[in-house]
Amino acid sequence: MNFQEYQKKSRLTAIYPNLNNNFIYPTLGLVGEAGEVAEKIKKIIRDQKGKITDKNKEEIKKELGDVLWYLSQLSTELGLEMEDVAQKNIEKLTSRLKRGKLSGSGDNR
Repeated sequence: MNFQEYQKKSRLTAIYPNLNNNFIYPTLGLVGEAGEVAEKIKKIIRDQKGKITDKNKEEIKKELGDVLWYLSQLSTELGLEMEDVAQKNIEKLTSRLKRGKLSGSGDNR
């Protein structure tokens, strides 16, 4: 499945207030789900001394799927194609790599 297909299929499951005119809802969902991923990793560090089991990976995979869903909805709300978002990100990272700017901070490095 490519991003275009995912974006189209995932949109069929989007039910939230002011659909097609609400970028706030998927933004909040995105950060919430990313937080759930971080929480699972934190507990692996705390409770399992950083050793990830297959069960942990499956749980994290589910949360990453939720992150992807919200990313897709936010992209749709903003009129962006996820394929383009992904392509632009690779172009940005490749440029930084070529210029030796992967490390550091700032959006425009």
